[in-house]
Amino acid sequence: MKRIKYIFLVSIFALTFANAQSTSDTNFRKPVSETLKKIETVFNVTINDDRGLLKGKELDYADWRIEPGNLAISLTNILAPFELMYFKQPDGTYIIRKYENHKVSVDKGKERLFYLESLYSTKEQWEKRKTELKACMITSFGLEKAPPMPKSKPLLTPKRIYKDYSVENIALEILPGVYATGSIYKPYPLNKKAAVILTPDGHFGDGRYRKDEQYRCAIMAKMGAIVVAYDLFAWGESLLQFPEETHRNSIASTVQVLTGIRFLDYLATVKNADMSRVGVTGGSGGGSHTMFLAAIDDRVKVSAPVVMVSSHFSGGCPCESGRGIHLCGNGTNNAEISAMMAPKPQLIVSDGKDWTLAVPELEFPFIQRTYELYGKKDLVENAHFAKEGHDFGVSKRMALYPFMAKYLNLDLNKVKNDKGEIDESTCVIEPKEKLFVFGDKGENLPKNALKDINKLYEMFGEKNLKVYEVKK
Repeated sequence: MKRIKYIFLVSIFALTFANAQSTSDTNFRKPVSETLKKIETVFNVTINDDRGLLKGKELDYADWRIEPGNLAISLTNILAPFELMYFKQPDGTYIIRKYENHKVSVDKGKERLFYLESLYSTKEQWEKRKTELKACMITSFGLEKAPPMPKSKPLLTPKRIYKDYSVENIALEILPGVYATGSIYKPYPLNKKAAVILTPDGHFGDGRYRKDEQYRCAIMAKMGAIVVAYDLFAWGESLLQFPEETHRNSIASTVQVLTGIRFLDYLATVKNADMSRVGVTGGSGGGSHTMFLAAIDDRVKVSAPVVMVSSHFSGGCPCESGRGIHLCGNGTNNAEISAMMAPKPQLIVSDGKDWTLAVPELEFPFIQRTYELYGKKDLVENAHFAKEGHDFGVSKRMALYPFMAKYLNLDLNKVKNDKGEIDESTCVIEPKEKLFVFGDKGENLPKNALKDINKLYEMFGEKNLKVYEVKK
């Protein structure tokens, strides 16, 4: 008992001594954790350093940085010197995280949307900003510096024919020696004009080989669309050219945007492809590139970004946020980039367990406001799944199919069973080996295939400055 009393008295003495030393003689220096405890008391909040990021950190004039009446500024003043930031959780607590340029708190995202709303209140004002954003995005991606697409014919595998649709794999030379790989799903037989739908892949496991991507491509082909699913850069068969680590080079985002554009260029030459009916849909990173392509390429008439529209998250991968497009217009975000689709039909799919959790209350009303400037508020919809997480699951696909059918003039009845339900069981899920275009071991990779990331940068008049860790 005496030992406990002794420890208690020593602790009190140490705390008193520390407070006594917080004077101008020490620049009022204090441990950051102590100042945050004071902020908890002043603002009646809970701050959680669950990753121990504050350990050992001290700050001059720490308590002086507390701004009475403004929690946000107080936290920023304390954390910014250490490149730390805060995030408010759904339960009202605050957590401490390392600074990330692509991620802010929901509250910060909300503030940004209020600011963006203040920039335009008429269609004319919005059109001017949209034009500026589009031009900046094109420049930031470096698209205007891209070499012309080679005139080589695409490499196509033999068709596999299934009930009401066919599949063939494709490699399209989008840049000299750079091949974009994917699969084309078509209605079978294809004897009339068909809509076109691109599905840029996301960061889900197994890429375009996974079941949910095969399901949605096959179903939309059955409904009457030519559907192209394509790999991310340095992902899937692209790994035959560029190693996995180069997927996190900023040039990846340029190549992925360019891939969508050049697949549309190619499809414009395909017999029975109706380029007046073009749609795009993808999830996660594919959702980012759905928004980017819809914002940049006017040929896109219908879009459906899935689990990616957010005002406070712009993609953790440089293949999404590596070219600084979110700095355009003195600062934008994915919600405003999504709004650039207005007044064309757009379905925004969100869920309750990732960064799209606030879409119904936050991002969707903001985007609707832009559509209202055209008198087309009803052309943007939100399918929100509050109890679901980050995926392109069956419920999200069931929201997608009727939307695409409605606005691309597809036949939804072709995929319904006797009960009137959309039935995916009629689709054939192929093993990934069947979806390869270059063969089981890449033996059919063209001899001119580029494998040097530095030379890829040089095509755009740039230099690769990214340093890689040497793998042992």
